[in-house]
Formats: sequence, structure tokens, C-alpha cells
Amino acid sequence: MSDEKKKGVVVRRRKAEPAKEAEPTPTEASTDATATPAEPTPAAPASAPPSAPATGTPATGTPTPGAPPASAPAASAPAGAPTQAEPAAAPAPTEPARSDVSAPAGGASFAELFEESDAAVPSGRKLSVGDEITGTVAHVGDTGAFVDLGARQQALYPRAELLDVHGELSVKVGDTLRGFVVRIGPDGTPELGKRLGRGMSVDELRAAMEEKLPVEGKISGVNKGGVSVDLGGLRAFCPMGQLDTRFVNDPSVFLNQTHRFHVVEIRGERDVVVSRRSVLEAEAGELRAQILERVTPGARLAGRVVRVRDFGAFVDLGGIDGLIPARELTYDRRRPEQVVKEGDSVEVIVLEVTERRHKKTGEPETRITLSLKALEADPFDRVDELAPAGAVIEGTVRKLMDFGAFIEIAPGLEGLLHVSELGAGAHHPSSYLSVGQPLLVTVQSVDPERKRVSLAPAPKGAQAGTRISQAGPRKGEIVKCTVDRVERYGVFVQVEGVPGRAGRGLIPERETGTAQGTDLKRAFPQGKELQAKVLETGKLKLSIKAVKEDEDRKVFEDYKKKQGGAGMGTLGDLLSGLKK
Repeated sequence: MSDEKKKGVVVRRRKAEPAKEAEPTPTEASTDATATPAEPTPAAPASAPPSAPATGTPATGTPTPGAPPASAPAASAPAGAPTQAEPAAAPAPTEPARSDVSAPAGGASFAELFEESDAAVPSGRKLSVGDEITGTVAHVGDTGAFVDLGARQQALYPRAELLDVHGELSVKVGDTLRGFVVRIGPDGTPELGKRLGRGMSVDELRAAMEEKLPVEGKISGVNKGGVSVDLGGLRAFCPMGQLDTRFVNDPSVFLNQTHRFHVVEIRGERDVVVSRRSVLEAEAGELRAQILERVTPGARLAGRVVRVRDFGAFVDLGGIDGLIPARELTYDRRRPEQVVKEGDSVEVIVLEVTERRHKKTGEPETRITLSLKALEADPFDRVDELAPAGAVIEGTVRKLMDFGAFIEIAPGLEGLLHVSELGAGAHHPSSYLSVGQPLLVTVQSVDPERKRVSLAPAPKGAQAGTRISQAGPRKGEIVKCTVDRVERYGVFVQVEGVPGRAGRGLIPERETGTAQGTDLKRAFPQGKELQAKVLETGKLKLSIKAVKEDEDRKVFEDYKKKQGGAGMGTLGDLLSGLKK
């Protein structure tokens, strides 16, 4: 009886065909018409036992006047009765529903399920392979879930596509599912899948290519110029440049990984070319607008370092890249590769977002400037504590430029030692210093607004940790100095014990004590040691003539003291005293 029930279900699924096969001949039609009055009621008499068979017409098909109820002849029908009466017994309306067809979860029988699925064969819009659809789960059975698509349409989602990591069915009636039409069944019922690509034919791949729908494939090998992709039995090729949006140095890292691809070309019946890059770019384009909404100056974002270059590091913010310039990676002079590496997870601050057009393609692009050091404490906030003016500090040479040397005086805090502090010859700092060299310096000044620290070489004999109240010589002091260079208007000298510009000064020509027209370069060769008197500080000005005048004055004063206050005498007496 169970088999008959199942056959009945199939018949209901194919209503039109059985109707044509059962169409009666004219003779049979007349027989049925005359037999109808023999059945006064569709049900057996109330006195009949529950198990009484269904009523039927007499074997001859002709009613007999005064005959007993139709059930009586049926019960005593001979074994050789014509078989044409048997079809009338099968669809008897009084037969109760059989219970040998087990009902699935949800209360509906499999017969009802098949009826519903048959009625849901697309009668509205025509679905084709590759279509992406969304529907509500109407029933969950052993084979999978039937998804109601509306407009009397249903699709089957195979059970294997809906299992979770524990092998359990992960959906229930009422859930909303989304998927792709991967094939159309023989009866017209669409079959859904989460992704395209598994076991697809070339025609199905062509449909996916025309609709620009992604297919799923597993990277199975590496060959010259790209990788091999298994599309569920069909082999495809992905060129190296289409494997990722970024340069791939080692494609073997993708082996045995499953990804989504766009079909870009089909040559013949088996040569298929796919691209993963186009899928990634399409996904990035969808996320771009969402990401840019939160990428605003001052925003704090999380990202992943994807490339490190000499000029900075690129960070993936979740679909769009930003650049951390080298100067924004850290407060010290470390190189980008010494601060971050590819794959590092970082938190950054957005400094600037600019829209511009690409120089070559002319397409609009967004440039995002980020900062890593903005999340750290600025060492310059403690400059008064770390490097007060006049402090003697032992620093390290970090960078040499044409205009001077940058000296690290504290972690992340640097000062500039100008080239003029190194020598009057204005040579490149590399003539005096080398990167990494320790150097004792003095803090000359601090500019908080411009965040600049000016340095000078520490005086001879100074010790780190001490402070110098006055860096240069005092006015009126007689100092020893060395000739640095000579110009037509005077001689530049470096005061002994006072390095840098603080000890560098000029002896004007009139203060050299030489006769007018004297060749100063011959009179004061470079390196010659002199004694000079400080006339002015700031821009140091010295005089050799003043030293001689001071000596003459001192001799005169000493002579006066020897005379005990007596008259000065004659000029000859004074000169004779000087000769002695």
C-alpha cells in the first residue's frame, strides 16, 4: 500500500499525463454514466464494519432493479471479475490516509512535501544557473531544505551545503538563506549552493562568465606564469598577475587553498582562464564606500601592514590601503623595516584623506596618510627635563646633512649641530663626524613652537650632566685663538677651549696691528696661534692691536709706580726705561 501511495504522489506531480491515459472510450463512458445511479451514497452504510471494502459497480456495469446496496455485490464478487472495475476502487474517497509514510519534522508528510515542491516548479520568472537568490526555508528534510522563493516557486538547498563544522544541520524552518543556482533538476526544480564552481560544466562556466559571477576553485599546482585551479573536476589556469591585487613573490603559499575566481576566458571546451584579482577588486570596491565613511582625519583605526618600503609602510584598513610615511612611524631615526614588518597588526591615526586622479589612468583615487607615532608620547613634551639650555649631554650622531648633523640627545629627541659649529671652512659634516659616533654637546637653545633644539660642541673639559652658564668668552677677556681663514676685511679665528660658533670670531683688518696694505694671508697663515682681546660678544669681535695697547699701557702704569709719583722726566728717560 505504501508503494501505491508513493505512486499516487508521483501521479499528482504529473497530473496531465495520467488524465490522458485514463480517458475512457465512448463505450466505457456510457457504461459509467449508467452505473452512476447504482451508488446512492459515496460512503458504505453505517452498519458496515470499518474494514469493509470500498463500494463498486456490478461486473456487468448494468444496474438491476431492486438490487441490494452496492457493497453487497462487491463483497461477494467472484475472483474472475473483470479488471476494469479495479481502477475505480483505488481512488475511493472514503479510504483513510495511510500512516506507513513517515512524516518529517514540521508535521508535513513526504507526500505533501512532494506536492508542494511540484507546485513550486518555477511558474513565474525563469531561473538559470548562476542566478543569486534569497528565500525563506519552508521545510527541512533528510535531503536538505526547500526554500520558498515566492510566486509559488521553491528551490532545494542540499543538506551537504548546510552542515556546520560539527556535521549538524545549521538551518531551521523560517530562516532566510541566500545562494546561487548551481543547476536545474530534471523536473525543473532549481538546486542551490553557497558558491559556484563545484562540478560545473563548461556551459555553466560560460554562463557565470557572462554574468560576471564568481566561481569557487582550489589551487592545485604551480606552473610557469601562474597556478592551476581545480573547479570541481575541470582544470583552469590563473595567471600570476591575476592571483592577488599585490605582487606575489611565492605562489606556493596559495597551494591547496580554496578561493573565488571570475572566469575571464574559455578557449575551446576545456581551457579556462580565471582571475582571483578581479574578485578581490570587486569586493574592495563594494567595501570602499563603507570604509571611507569611518576613515576621517583624527580617526583611530586598526589595520595590517601589507608592504614596507624605504619611504614608509602601507597598511590595509579592511579593503583600502593607507600609507604611514617614514617620519610618522617613530620619533627616532629608525628605518621603516626596523619598526614594522609585513603582517604586523597595528593601530594608526588618520592624518589626512585626499582625493586625486591617477597620473597615468586618470581614474579617481583616494590617498590616506596615517601615523603610528601619533599614538606615542611626544618626547619633546619633556624637553625642559631632558635637554635644558646650557646642559652638557652625551649624544649620538644619527644623520649627516649638508647643513649639519642630527644628534640624538634622548630617545626620540634630536638636536641640530650646525655645520658652522664644526669649523670655519664650511666643509661637509662628514669631514668631522660619522654616523653612530658619540659626541659631547651643549644645548644652546630650545624652540618649543618649532620643536627645534640647537646644539654646539661641548667646551674642552666639560662633563656630561653638568650645565654651562656662559658658552663663549667674556668681553675684555684676552684669549688664545687659531687662524681659521683670512679675508680681505679681516681674519677669522677660533677661540681655544670654546668650540663652535660661540668661540668663532673676527679680527677686523684695522685691529690686526699691521700697516696699511699688508698682505693679511701672508701675515696670518691658517693655523697660526694668536692672542687677541674680546671687544664684543654675540658676534664675537676680537683685536690683536688692543692686546699690544694693553701691554704698552701696563708698562707705562708700572713705570709710573716706580717713579713714586715724581715728575715724568724727559722723553729720553722714559725711552731708556723701556729699553731696560
